[in-house]
Amino acid sequence: MELNLRKPICFFDLETTGINVANDRIVEISILKVYPNSNKESHTWRVNPGVPIPPGATAIHGITNEMVENEPTFKELAPKIHDLIKDSDLGGFNSNRFDIPLLAEELLRADIDFDLKKNLAVDVQTIFHKKEKRTLEAAYKFYCDKELIDAHSAQADTEATYEVLKAQLDKYEDLENDIVFLSGFSSHRDFADFAGFIGYNDKKQEIFTFGKHKGVLVEDILEKEPGYFGWLLNADFPLYTKKVLTRIKLRKLNTNNLFE
Repeated sequence: MELNLRKPICFFDLETTGINVANDRIVEISILKVYPNSNKESHTWRVNPGVPIPPGATAIHGITNEMVENEPTFKELAPKIHDLIKDSDLGGFNSNRFDIPLLAEELLRADIDFDLKKNLAVDVQTIFHKKEKRTLEAAYKFYCDKELIDAHSAQADTEATYEVLKAQLDKYEDLENDIVFLSGFSSHRDFADFAGFIGYNDKKQEIFTFGKHKGVLVEDILEKEPGYFGWLLNADFPLYTKKVLTRIKLRKLNTNNLFE
């Protein structure tokens, strides 16, 4: 079944130096852009992360420091990547919890202020886990009856993810061929940031999801404890989380100024 698209969707996969969203870097990115007319374009780039690739990461994806030493940095590639995805929804495998947050961090580090929250996101892994509880290799075998060759190669994983989603739509009648529906179905909890440090209460107000202020309104704490805001900005939190905190603080300041 082909996807029913209102606008393009970019399936993408990252190979990285590790799994820390705030600190690790991309070493390979592959993007498969699918258009509403079913046309496709594919791009894969190796990336010089600017930091050593740990042996443990190389053992997973096979990319060594020598392989990327003459490759462009993410900052050099960022304008091309931004142009490719800015008009599109996003799709991936475990992308909501890892690939999208890390991509957002790299874009912000490259001085591209791109709000990925404006893009719908379809996480094929979440659909798979809700239906079958397996891995990408097993999903590819289960849904497409194919062996995934070159697993943990960004391009192979991206192509497989696209094929698995189409096969899922064929298999499950209750899955609507609609990106809005698939985005909602494949999401976990709704967070204001990607890393899950800022959530929402029943009134859709931002609250902290961690630490001593867990469950408390973010804007109240930022107003009452300005030192806590400073600590958050200087601590080892993702850049996107800090961006959201700054936006909330500025919104509160602007609201206060209206009543002065």
